[in-house]
Amino acid sequence: MPAPSFPQVRLPLVALLAAACTAGLVQAPAHAADVPAGDDRTLQRQLRELTTAPGGPPGAIAVLKRGHRTEVYRAGVAKTGTDRPIRATDHMRIASTAKAYSGAVALHLVDCGKLRLNDTIGKVLPRLPRAWHRVTLRQLLNHTSGLPDFSANPRFLELVTENPRRHFDSRRLLDFVAQEPLVFRPGARYTYSNSDNIAVALMAEAVTDRPYEELLAEFVYRPLGLRSTSLPQGYRMPRPYMHGYDVTPSNPPEDLSEVLSASGVWASGGIISTPKDMTAFIRGYAGGKLISDRTRRQQLKWVNGASEPAGPGKNKAGLALFRYTTRCGVVYGHTGNFPGYTQLIAASPNGKRSLTLSLTTQINKTNKPDLLKRLRTVEENLVCALLRKR
Repeated sequence: MPAPSFPQVRLPLVALLAAACTAGLVQAPAHAADVPAGDDRTLQRQLRELTTAPGGPPGAIAVLKRGHRTEVYRAGVAKTGTDRPIRATDHMRIASTAKAYSGAVALHLVDCGKLRLNDTIGKVLPRLPRAWHRVTLRQLLNHTSGLPDFSANPRFLELVTENPRRHFDSRRLLDFVAQEPLVFRPGARYTYSNSDNIAVALMAEAVTDRPYEELLAEFVYRPLGLRSTSLPQGYRMPRPYMHGYDVTPSNPPEDLSEVLSASGVWASGGIISTPKDMTAFIRGYAGGKLISDRTRRQQLKWVNGASEPAGPGKNKAGLALFRYTTRCGVVYGHTGNFPGYTQLIAASPNGKRSLTLSLTTQINKTNKPDLLKRLRTVEENLVCALLRKR
């Protein structure tokens, strides 16, 4: 039998899988306040301009929900070569916003007494390297752990390059960095790492003796009515879906939707969902519906740090949640980027107003820094539209 062939991807693998590390407080783009955010036609135009910018996404959708009222803005198409618009029920890879879901599971287990925020890797996962044993659940959730990032490991990247659809043992992803020391003393500073949420999911499995996928279904999907959300192991996308692309100027968009196996990111970014389901999730999660007030107070203890890519306004990090302070007010949420997709989910602190923004190409500070600045301006304008009084 001939060896299987796999799609060739133009982007370097480091950029493809990047959740590039970001430290410190991130400021809003200096020109953000100069961009009007007042009317719906302006928002629609700005979204359309993102899709027509060099390197921009072929498609974009923004879902704003205030109470029971929903507004949907869209531009471009769900698949190049067609005229089909993106719908709020189209599936997509949610990238690192999946880290909020693992946070929801872990914080629920804290409420139940199965875990404590000060529980250490050494206590819950003693098989992991002794050098990591002092790292706490709290430090994993706010990215102050110092764990080396498995997704930047040369051997991991080599294997993905050889076969992008390779099936990894998701529960052994940390083996790629098991011989590496901590990057810094736990709690000393903030550095975004994909390893953190792998360890969070493993902790959840260890104290419940149940697969992480089952915990997601019981503690997140069912309470919030998420019927189109899943954590697969393979590379296939459920239909219908918005296609995700590598968009490199002077080349036609390259479809990356089914290029990579989700098993290589798992709890750190492997979830597939829809804008509709992500809206329901962030309203419940940011609004505190999934955890007790006591645990929520711990979640909202902020440290200097930004999501990846940086969200709108000034960013600070809590426990699997970020605070975005914009010129129009504060929202809680998370961002993410994955080959073919860029995501933002955010909601008012009471969860009654929410924003989901999904783009069909990867945008971050490494691969498209100028476009990221434009994106953050649009994000802030969407937040302003969300929070303004009607």
